[in-house]
Formats: sequence, structure tokens, C-alpha cells
Amino acid sequence: MENIQIKGRTIGEGNPAYIIAEMSANHAGSLERAKEIIHAAKESGADCIKIQTYTPDTLTIDCHNSYFQVEKGTWAGENLYSLYGKAYTPWEWQPLLKEEADKVGIDFLSTPFDRTAVDFLEEMGLDFYKIASFEMVDLPLITYVAQQGKPIIMSTGMSTLEEIEEAVEAVYRTGNRQLVLLKCSSVYPADPSQMNLRTISDMIHRFQIPVGLSDHSLGSLSAATAVALGASVIEKHFCISREIENPDVSFSMTPQEFEEMVAHVRNTEAALGKAVYGVSKQEESSHVFRRSIFAVKDIAPGEVLTEENIRIIRPGYGLKPKYWGEVLGARASVAIERGTPITFDVIQKRK
Repeated sequence: MENIQIKGRTIGEGNPAYIIAEMSANHAGSLERAKEIIHAAKESGADCIKIQTYTPDTLTIDCHNSYFQVEKGTWAGENLYSLYGKAYTPWEWQPLLKEEADKVGIDFLSTPFDRTAVDFLEEMGLDFYKIASFEMVDLPLITYVAQQGKPIIMSTGMSTLEEIEEAVEAVYRTGNRQLVLLKCSSVYPADPSQMNLRTISDMIHRFQIPVGLSDHSLGSLSAATAVALGASVIEKHFCISREIENPDVSFSMTPQEFEEMVAHVRNTEAALGKAVYGVSKQEESSHVFRRSIFAVKDIAPGEVLTEENIRIIRPGYGLKPKYWGEVLGARASVAIERGTPITFDVIQKRK
């Protein structure tokens, strides 16, 4: 497994999951709200705030024929160009948002959607990059991002195994090995029954690099489950309030919900622990109540121990039940009072 470093933090097996709050369109056109989201994400337990760097013109063209209309899903009826115009984060805000994130003490990440966005983010001094699921097939863009020599987190929604392998190889050909893959269902919101989270374990096995989840489902169950399956990164859309209308709000978490998700993830990590056998510290007080061999009647010296005068019962102060065959039929070496644990000290050695 090839773990990676993001700003001095190790991402990968055996380390706490890296949790990303995706702002996306939840600023709803307000710079002040975007800054408020950064503060709220930090307070809610996020390790990183993420935005997206594009304009309508870097994603598509201003065309209204049928090819450019959204027919189904959350944005049904929208035109692509106008939808991206509502959702994008103005580029002049982005250095200010990074400055705010640095001030708050939360990592700052963005998804570039073309080479001009990469160049812009390089000038900002971005430490690492995100590749969106829809851009997984844009190998020239992936190559250009990888050539910057910085860690990359890449979502794999809709991608076939062959497409993922091609994208990974495009990164590796540049000499950049700092890569995390995210399982993703590119549906907004995603139906947990269709997310196939076991793919996370398979991706870890196949690629031997950190794998996480870009989660568009509602609630925190999928995120906690992903961590149990080995996810090293969790990305979730984040909003101040679902009352603030914007293209992403219907599948975004409020600060309280995000904080609860972080708690569920951290509790899952704590519960996973490590492979351990034997009595744990918290089990020590219960250990004594396991079964053992006890006298259930008064037994005289020299009397034979039988199923009538000894039994396997709780608590566990006597011999373990595995010695039952050895003890049964033996003779008492001393008087044994009812309720006394049977040990080898109170029975005669057999010749």
C-alpha cells in the first residue's frame, strides 16, 4: 500500500480518514457566505474545504439545443451553460477563500476543469488537486494536473475499471505516484442501495493505493460504512442551511449533520481498532463470570467427584471446563464445602 502525504498528514491505511467538506455552489453567489462556510466546516470537524475552479465557458458552450439540456435528475430542465453560471465560484474570490482557510486552519482544495484553471491554482499555491468524476475521461487534463507534481484525489463515478486504469496510468506516466481514488456514485442525491461500497475494498486490493468515498447520499451511514471497508478519505457536500437555494443544496449536509457524520466516522475508526485476541481491558471485570468447575454439594475427603457433587457453572474461579474429564472420577484430597471452586489442589493425583 502506497500511503501519501497531504500537508504533512499521512493519508492511507492505519490513519484517520481525511474528511473533505465540498462547498461547490452552496455559497449561492455570496463571498461572505462562502467564508462563513469555511468557518462552519472547520467547526464541524472537516479537515479540508473544497471548491471548484471553472467558468461556464471552460466547461461547455452557450448553446441551447437538445444536446445541452439536462433531461433527468436534480437539475432536470436546466441548460448546462446557465446551470454552471449559477453554480460556479468566481475566480477573483478564490485567493480570498484560500486566505480565509489558512487563517482558520483548514486545508484548501479545488477541482480544476481545464488547463487555465490549473495554471490559476498553481499561481495561488495550491498544495494538492481534485479530479472530478466527470473529468476522469479527460486524460490530457489529468496528465497536466499530475505534471504539477502534487498529490491528486480523483473521483471515479461512472468509470469502468478500464477507464480508472487509464486515468491512474496517465498520472503514473508523469512520475507522480501521489494518488488517492474515490468511489463515487454520480447521482444527486445517491441511493445507498445502488452505491456498491464493497468496490472500495476491491479498489484497494487492485491498485494498492488509498481509496475513499465521494458521498452524495443523504445521512452519514454510507460514510461510516466506507470507513469500515477501508476508506481513507470522505468527501461530502456542505451547506450552511438548506433554506438557501442553490443547485447543490438538496444533497448537502448542514453543519450539525456534518458534525454528526464526523463523529460517526471517528467512532467507527475507534471501534475497528486492530486485530486483538484475549481479554481486553474493558472485559477484565466480566472475565471472572465465565464458567468453571465448582462443588455443588459438600464433599468429604476421599469422596469421588461425580456429576452429582460438581458442576460447570459461573463464576470462573475454578478449573476451566476443558478439565472436566480429568476431574470427574477423581477423589477429593480435602473436605470441599459446597460453593468452593474445584482446583487441582483439592483433588488427589491419579496414579
